[in-house]
Amino acid sequence: MTKEAACKRILELRNLLEEHNYRYYVLSQPSISDYEFDMLLKELLDLEGQFPEFYDATSPTQKVGGQVTKEFETIKHKRPMLSLGNTYSAEELKAFDTRVRKVIGNSFEYVCELKFDGVAISLIYVDGVLSRAVTRGDGVNGDDVTHNVRTIKSIPLKLKGHQFPDEFEIRGEIIMPRKTFEDLNKQREESGEAPFANPRNAASGSLKLQDSSLVAKRNLDCFLYHILGDLLPYNNHYDNLRSVRQWGLKVSDYMVKCRIFTEVLDYIQLWDKERATLPFDIDGIVIKVNDYYKQELLGYTAKSPRWAVSYKFRPEQQSTKILSVDFQVGRTGAVTPVVNLEPVLLSGTIVKRATLHNADFMDKLGLRKNDYVFVEKGGEIIPKITEVDLTNRLMEEIPYKFPELCPECKTRLQKNEGEAIYYCPNEVGCPPQIKGKIEHFISRKAMDINSLGEGKVELLYNKGLIGNVADLYALDYEVLYGLENQIRDTATGKIRIVRFHEKTVTNILNGIKKSKKVPFERVLFALGIRYVGETVAKKLAQHFKNIEALMNADEQALMEVDEVGERIAAAVVAFFRNEKQVLLVKRLMDSGLTFHTEEVEESKTQKLMQITIVISGTFSVAREALAQLIEKNGGKNASSVSSKTTYLLAGENPGPNKIAKARELGIPVIGENDFYKMIE
Repeated sequence: MTKEAACKRILELRNLLEEHNYRYYVLSQPSISDYEFDMLLKELLDLEGQFPEFYDATSPTQKVGGQVTKEFETIKHKRPMLSLGNTYSAEELKAFDTRVRKVIGNSFEYVCELKFDGVAISLIYVDGVLSRAVTRGDGVNGDDVTHNVRTIKSIPLKLKGHQFPDEFEIRGEIIMPRKTFEDLNKQREESGEAPFANPRNAASGSLKLQDSSLVAKRNLDCFLYHILGDLLPYNNHYDNLRSVRQWGLKVSDYMVKCRIFTEVLDYIQLWDKERATLPFDIDGIVIKVNDYYKQELLGYTAKSPRWAVSYKFRPEQQSTKILSVDFQVGRTGAVTPVVNLEPVLLSGTIVKRATLHNADFMDKLGLRKNDYVFVEKGGEIIPKITEVDLTNRLMEEIPYKFPELCPECKTRLQKNEGEAIYYCPNEVGCPPQIKGKIEHFISRKAMDINSLGEGKVELLYNKGLIGNVADLYALDYEVLYGLENQIRDTATGKIRIVRFHEKTVTNILNGIKKSKKVPFERVLFALGIRYVGETVAKKLAQHFKNIEALMNADEQALMEVDEVGERIAAAVVAFFRNEKQVLLVKRLMDSGLTFHTEEVEESKTQKLMQITIVISGTFSVAREALAQLIEKNGGKNASSVSSKTTYLLAGENPGPNKIAKARELGIPVIGENDFYKMIE
């Protein structure tokens, strides 16, 4: 084929494929089969490979990915990506409507849209070509994920026609359809990987993959819902969104205009019932004032527009039958009841198990064998039992009782005064506790030996090669190479093979060696002393400086440390009075682990003195870095929201329970940029 003929055919194929993409993803009117589309794409790929001089960054072939991004660049948004205020009842929504009418009167329209449950994205188009794609981040700064977004088939690399502004921004939500989510989790389970919790987490994780060719295989989708720029076609939200379809951009078909408030309520009621029929997840409805001039009259708060609000649906709830109750032993010895359920579809995923928390919660529910219970997803993620469905109860059934003996090692359980949890006291002889302590020891925030994940700890324990964390440092190549075992996945029940090849063994030994350089505070946290979390471990390490001083401290000396009360002090003393634990620590010391603090002079400020901050969500930097900044500036980083919290520092996708608790207590919610201003 001549160059001229190749150039002509390449242009024909690009235009043809772009048109088919538009018909399939925007109009939902495919005119050819998937196979025919793939054949056209293959022909174009072959021609572009033969004639690289005709390369075009906007070609449909560029959606297959191939770019590798080691770090995502942080980009400041030209206009902040504000969050929406939430309402949870018709009364709260009516109050919003009343506030709006006080400012702009009664002559206006609302636009109602589905609130997609995904990852917010900002797309910048310049001269009709996708220039940049940035995540919401903290609303002020986000991550540049352009290479990955280019692989999403419903996002055009080049717009249709010529009626669009020279430059504009359009925002939307990247989602993972339920069918794609189910197929992805099935693949992950078959390959021994942990399944994603829900489609939103899967979409977020996919968008941050370093290899864009892997993102292309995740079949992400995107709905666009907010356009910004000069010289837009219309002066209102609804008509502008309708018009951008002609440019090849995907907008939801479910958007409606409402002229009276009751129409808004009708729309909410409709989709609260029908959301399960959608091929993707939604978690509410967004209500916006349509006219741009009236939006400007209403204005903005520091965090959200006053002309828009979201209505959040109540978690979906279903009644299902109890099949059995298991009692699981954790690494601290805490025994947790878990109920096995007849499978039920909730918020797009199948629920088979849910926690019953503790004995008091079981007693409060009054569970009996063959009971039916109501189950819902807290925050649309974690299944939880809310109550017994008494309409289906058979009165003669036997109540469930909490065991008196450990279900694993048959040691008599203990319960501390004032606590609801039963414990197995056999710390060094109870198999789940031993394996749990080792898994905690190697975890990312502790010793960070990530090469020992995915069932390898269980294999080594079952083979008798490790019985505690100190045994890890006695492993060598000859012992590990060639090991193989079958592991049953507790989540799926499926069997998978774990093998130790040469590379696997090398990675494990390198990870163990590298862990010897982990600082004292993380080693202390890794020991798994009851009630000693990351923050307390750091406080103890900074105060006592070395393990010898800590081991010799009594309860009074321990309680002089910030955040250490009677319960923590007693647990630390008990740990170091246990001869087996002391022997374990000495073995770790002999193995070369760090048991003293490095004396480093570090400048500190008092800008956050007497300020307590809780961190939730994802940010432009690691959350650990933010926690360090809080402490460096004299503040306190807490893990949960309480009356003592000064601020909730919220990033992208913050925990809904923490947001709700902060709202309930009247605690200010700040963003990453607000935080940086506080410590400038």
